[in-house]
Amino acid sequence: MIFSLDVRRARKGDCLLLHFGTAENPHLIIIDGGPSNVYGPHLKPRIEKIRKERGLAASKALPVDVLMVSHVDDDHIRGILDLTREEMQAVAAKQPKMLKVLDFWHNSFDAVISHNTKPLTAAFTEHFGAAAVNGGPLSDDAVDKVVMASDEETDVLESGLQVLASIEQGFRLRDAANALGYPLNAAFDNELIVARKDAEPAPVAELEVTVVGPMLKELDALRNKHVEWLEALKAAGKKPPTALAEYVDKSVPNLSSLVFMVQAGKKRILLTGDARGDKIIEGLELVGLLEPKGTIDVDIVKVPHHGSSNNLDDDFFERIRAPHYVFSGNGEHGNPERESLAMLFKARGSEPLTVHLTYPVDKIDEERQKDWEKEQAKEKKRQAAGSTKPVRDDWSDEENSLAAFLDALVLAPGQHVSIVDEKQSHVIDLFEPLGY
Repeated sequence: MIFSLDVRRARKGDCLLLHFGTAENPHLIIIDGGPSNVYGPHLKPRIEKIRKERGLAASKALPVDVLMVSHVDDDHIRGILDLTREEMQAVAAKQPKMLKVLDFWHNSFDAVISHNTKPLTAAFTEHFGAAAVNGGPLSDDAVDKVVMASDEETDVLESGLQVLASIEQGFRLRDAANALGYPLNAAFDNELIVARKDAEPAPVAELEVTVVGPMLKELDALRNKHVEWLEALKAAGKKPPTALAEYVDKSVPNLSSLVFMVQAGKKRILLTGDARGDKIIEGLELVGLLEPKGTIDVDIVKVPHHGSSNNLDDDFFERIRAPHYVFSGNGEHGNPERESLAMLFKARGSEPLTVHLTYPVDKIDEERQKDWEKEQAKEKKRQAAGSTKPVRDDWSDEENSLAAFLDALVLAPGQHVSIVDEKQSHVIDLFEPLGY
């Protein structure tokens, strides 16, 4: 029996493949495709390797049980857009498709809020420009105006704005999936994927998949807020920076992220997207996988939001225990953060575990320092403009780097840090070795 998580380098994003079944009857789930420059160098070659290992002729498509986009954000969705664009080109040229997708799991933002998103995307486009909704960077000055108009944490605002920037990408992906004949959320009766109390797991071949997030009550709250926002926008005629600042809070990135517990036999993998740790715990309790104040043992945890400490509290690692933790991120936006690793090792003490990082520690720290200094400069600028939010101290290798933290930690017996190699597959096997 095979149950293996295949972790790919994905720059600041996520890109995972889940292998299951048997060598004679293999199955595959693809989870996210990372941002730009991930599909070509990292995801596509892996798909081609799988095709080769299965001995597929060029004319035959590789069956994919599920193609999943966990989160409407460029660092999860762009690689899947690149994949579907190539597939559309193959169809137009009357060439065989690379994949045969049996189910496409995706909650588009309009489905999440159950309303037309045109007023929201219009405000966003007016403020950030048309390029921003096509995966382009968000102007620092434009982001600053939203930050200055809000009392919300800067990281929360920036994460929420990235989601709003990707709404149009989500629509394009949905259109491409329809054109390619991918069934939408077929395992969930073609409805919105949402966690409900006492819901039965969805079967995917021999897997059992339990939806842990988003939760229905949280979706209802966001929908109500959206209606109130539309009414206030119409009544007051607010300018885009203020309007966007009033829209974005912690619920926006959290509720657009799918969270699943995937089980084969007695082995379990928790896939978390970019959801908040407290909401993941609440979702596990809702669906009956975690007792109130209790703990749960799983086999692999994909740490949420690339190891951002803003998405985690100490109790996340105290209550969700695993021998394998995957941190996906190359240091951009500061992730994975040192504070998150400190939480993990504090919670687990000397217990055996492996931390899987998608890039070498020195490369992550190099990008983290760049991000730190960039954010510090922005904080100083905002403070000069009247912000009361504090400015971070200067970067210190000793106080801020992952390398210094790990050097001082002294790993206990059975504890390891494993780095995803750029050229080799990085597969976590829970049953028989995948072997490629």
